[in-house]
Amino acid sequence: MESNCVQFLGNKTILITGAPGFLAKVLVEKILRLQPNVKKMYLLLRAADTKAAMQRLRSEVVEINLFKVLRNDLGEENLNDLVREKIVPVPGDISIHNLGVKDSDLLQRMCSEIDIIINIAATTNFDERYDIGLGINTFGALNVLNFAKKCVKGQLLLHVSTAYVCGENSGLFLEKPFTMGQTLSGDTKLDINLEFELMKQKLKELQHQDFSEQEISQSMKDLGMARAKVHGWPNTYVFTKAMGEMLVGKYRENLPLVIVRPTMITSTLAEPFPGWIEGLRTIDSVIVAYGKGRLKCFLADPNTVFDLIPADMVVNAMIATATAHSGETGIQTIYHVGSSFQNPVTFGQLHETAARYFTKKPLVARNGSPIIVTKGTLLSTMGQFSLYITLRYKLPLLILRLMNIIYPWSQGDKYNDDSRKIKLAMRLVDLYQPYLLFKGIFDDLNTERLRRRRQSIKELDGSFEFDPKSINWDDYMENTHIPGLITHVLKQ
Repeated sequence: MESNCVQFLGNKTILITGAPGFLAKVLVEKILRLQPNVKKMYLLLRAADTKAAMQRLRSEVVEINLFKVLRNDLGEENLNDLVREKIVPVPGDISIHNLGVKDSDLLQRMCSEIDIIINIAATTNFDERYDIGLGINTFGALNVLNFAKKCVKGQLLLHVSTAYVCGENSGLFLEKPFTMGQTLSGDTKLDINLEFELMKQKLKELQHQDFSEQEISQSMKDLGMARAKVHGWPNTYVFTKAMGEMLVGKYRENLPLVIVRPTMITSTLAEPFPGWIEGLRTIDSVIVAYGKGRLKCFLADPNTVFDLIPADMVVNAMIATATAHSGETGIQTIYHVGSSFQNPVTFGQLHETAARYFTKKPLVARNGSPIIVTKGTLLSTMGQFSLYITLRYKLPLLILRLMNIIYPWSQGDKYNDDSRKIKLAMRLVDLYQPYLLFKGIFDDLNTERLRRRRQSIKELDGSFEFDPKSINWDDYMENTHIPGLITHVLKQ
């Protein structure tokens, strides 16, 4: 690494897509705080016009709690001046040609100025509508690549994917790129253009029939899940992300390409302060449901390794990869950014920590009383889980339902409450089953080499730490992550 990360960011013009998103915001804050001499950041946001884009930048990025360290260090007025000087909000959409940028002068200026393109924009819903997933995760990635190739000073495209493009297989997953048309099922041929045509045909059929918007949406979700499983992926999200990787890898030409594959991203470990998070991410839905007393049993192998990585470590790794590979003509390098190979944590450990935390510090119900949690039951196979649910809940629920019909005044609340809990558990299990029983480990040889290169230039001040071996998982979950969830998401 010829220069350290802070020096590298100086005087650079950077395009960042997905700017209102969780990871992009952590990246923007980091760059402004560590290198205020960055030349410019173009942030692509979905908005009707420049005024609306600026409003989103203010309300969803700069004014949120994530920026409190910068706000305290600089003062409100100086922070606003810095943002006005360094950040250009761009109304656009990666699912559209030229990123949906309508202002031709702005588009030309971006193409002449931008050095680094960082694509973080994605839809992360596991069961996303197929048309939306293809538009953003697959062909949106190609649109960003095509834009990057128009940037006359373009030194690198950094594309953020997900480690779980590997599917549901077990074993050690290497940092290898996909080949065009590769599938995980072994007996099918993947044609991305055909997938797009199938989606368009299905959508056209639905729109020409008398279906409601809700029915069309559900049908497109079902189509995405079905097509993913035909080709060996567990859900629409990872399937469309894998196809996006294939397209940028195939058509990159000589543009340097780095694909960062994070695992399950969690709250910040250290920067700008510990525990910042936005929304319920991956394991967080399970943690919150447990803390609210809604999960008495759950499908999970206690020995399954849950590959977690704090958001600030992902951002640090992204900046380090950009520093290392900027200007390296024709390269394509994959980086796994996770913890399972270097410092694994199991679901059993996470369960124990959550039980300990909520026993000591229970959440508060709407009536003001503490929510008492029990340790609950973990079932390690789908067969065990289905049998348990049937015997423990579904049969009694049927009896309650009959009583509710015969005597509607007697058991209605209990029936509705229990029914909601079962539906929640089944929905979480259906979406997360591929990861709750996942038996894979993500090799991170490229990432480890990068860490060593960073050490060789003595960039050891902690500003760009991304070594998962430094994480004490019990301490992090109990004193950083779960409190962060309660403070920033549940707002208790």
